[in-house]
Amino acid sequence: MSDSQRIDVAVIEDSIEMAVRNVCERMIRSGVTLKRKQVDPNEDFGLHMLSSVGFVGSINGNVILGLTDDFAVFATGKILGMSAGEIEMSGPEVVKDAVGEITNMTAGGFKNRLCDLGYPCRLSLPSIIRGNKLRVSAPHGTDRSIFLFECAGHVLLADIQFKAE
Repeated sequence: MSDSQRIDVAVIEDSIEMAVRNVCERMIRSGVTLKRKQVDPNEDFGLHMLSSVGFVGSINGNVILGLTDDFAVFATGKILGMSAGEIEMSGPEVVKDAVGEITNMTAGGFKNRLCDLGYPCRLSLPSIIRGNKLRVSAPHGTDRSIFLFECAGHVLLADIQFKAE
């Protein structure tokens, strides 16, 4: 893809902001605020979960969401109508499933916008990693945009990595 055909960063920004807003408002039933665009990938937000959904087609990449444990449990409770105690008793799989669905819905909204703009692509299944102080690196030659959102007082990081073919 030549530079004149490259996807505009503003399209990426608008697409992910709309997708995150829709998911937070509809699934978590909470408002969301975009706090910062183009976040430093080395900044530490105390993330405990990274959830990724890939997209392939005329544009390839990943939508990666970073969450704290507190936000993951909060969002799971809102989505499933469960208390923190019920979530704990159900085990970590229930949180993993909810976070996977949040990421899948976010990536789906993002992908749909790209498809509408002439960049058809398909999604992969969600992949989730848990740990402490998690960070993501981008492959060489990949464009990257990282956004910091706040949803119900919690940090939500959206890392979009892509390469147009």
